Amino acid sequence: MVCMQFQQLTYFVAVAEARHFTRAAEQVHVSQPSLSQQIRALEKELGAELFSRARGNITLTDAGEALLPLALRILADADTARHEVLELAQLRRGRVRLGATPSLCTGLLPDVLRAFHDQHPGIQLLIEEGGSHDLVRELARGALDLALVVLPLPTPSPALTTVELLQEDLVVVSSAASPAPRSPLRIADLEGEPMVMFRHGYDLRDLTLSACRAEGFEPYFTVEGGEMDAVLGFVRAGLGVAVVPSMVAARAGRDLLVTPLARPGLRRTIALAHRSDVAPPRAARVLQEVLLASHTASASSRV
Repeated sequence: MVCMQFQQLTYFVAVAEARHFTRAAEQVHVSQPSLSQQIRALEKELGAELFSRARGNITLTDAGEALLPLALRILADADTARHEVLELAQLRRGRVRLGATPSLCTGLLPDVLRAFHDQHPGIQLLIEEGGSHDLVRELARGALDLALVVLPLPTPSPALTTVELLQEDLVVVSSAASPAPRSPLRIADLEGEPMVMFRHGYDLRDLTLSACRAEGFEPYFTVEGGEMDAVLGFVRAGLGVAVVPSMVAARAGRDLLVTPLARPGLRRTIALAHRSDVAPPRAARVLQEVLLASHTASASSRV
């Protein structure tokens, strides 16, 4: 019974390609005597010489020529098997580093991450909140596997691949203790209205400011500088209204009034981004599939 070892086949292929025992030993990081010993053991096991060693001129024998394509295929299959097993192992005990804007962490992610965790409880989920600009930078330096960002990106990058996930309407929230505003609201109706505004660098801040300025006015801020939870808290306290994503408003509770914006309204495009030059880990690709499937199911239910 022939019992070849992967190590022996690796050494054989190295010599066959280098046509030199010393150079082959250097390539596989082993001493030349050890490599030669393994080649001789393989030849003894097969009952045939694999190399013709004539005055340092190394050539393949007929047996060596017959073995080479088989050895290459065996080693390639072994590498594929190793890779597949590693990918399966990643789904049992891997991790995913996901970036998302705070509003998406509040509105979109809870249900999606719950579904993913139920399917793959061994995967550690590391979530980083930030604006799209910060998340793009973290993706570029390899600190994140995936990021949910708002399009268009503040600084378009060919190094990133983006897949549009959904388009979301923005709405106006106000305190339930305040008089209900007219419905639907026009952007122009916000002129002079006390508003609670997000911090600088927040995607929703830029979008709201652009919409107000397009109507010819600067919004009046009673409070500015908060993240999503703080902004909703200030609105509940009656300090002003705020423009927020509809998914966030749906989770905000009964102490907030939600008023739609009159057509054409305001919408934002959410995309899933990852680096173009590096394939995301298996666990991250599965999370990407869950996110896309969740959006597809949600879109189908609305048809």
